[in-house]
Amino acid sequence: MTTSHGRTPVPPEPVPDRTGDRTDYAGAVYGSMLAASVIAASGFHESHPRLSLILLLVGTGIVFWIAHVYAHVAGQREVGRRVTWSQVRLTGRHEWPLVEAAALPALAVLVSPWLGMGENAWFALGVAVTQQVAWATLGARRAGASSGQAAAEGAVNLLLGLVIVAAKVTVGH
Repeated sequence: MTTSHGRTPVPPEPVPDRTGDRTDYAGAVYGSMLAASVIAASGFHESHPRLSLILLLVGTGIVFWIAHVYAHVAGQREVGRRVTWSQVRLTGRHEWPLVEAAALPALAVLVSPWLGMGENAWFALGVAVTQQVAWATLGARRAGASSGQAAAEGAVNLLLGLVIVAAKVTVGH
């Protein structure tokens, strides 16, 4: 099979087997951005707003994790071969940082009133954006990027996070 450009498509790389040092922080970066988006879109109008937001963060992370696992397994399926549970488990472990990225923002939602921040989501949003920038920068450094390249990746992720913050301000939640 060839593309419209006359080239044979290159299949995606398989999920790493975790034997070497991991430099792929995509799940953690994406999960952090997802958590920031969930927080930005949420409102504190429910009867138990903190519990609702915590459940929404964790639930959304799990649903997106399942979707990513399915997409990777289905997308990497070899013609004529069955998908094995071993492949699903390996992909699930690889994509798990997407769920883990909801943990710190959820914890921030839980403790914010005890830190004198009241019933708002701004602290959690700040935590989500901060960890997004940190994961992107750490991933770049662990992959051997120069300090300048790592700073650029951090800056791009900060800009993306600030777009989410701007959306929250604009919507007024």
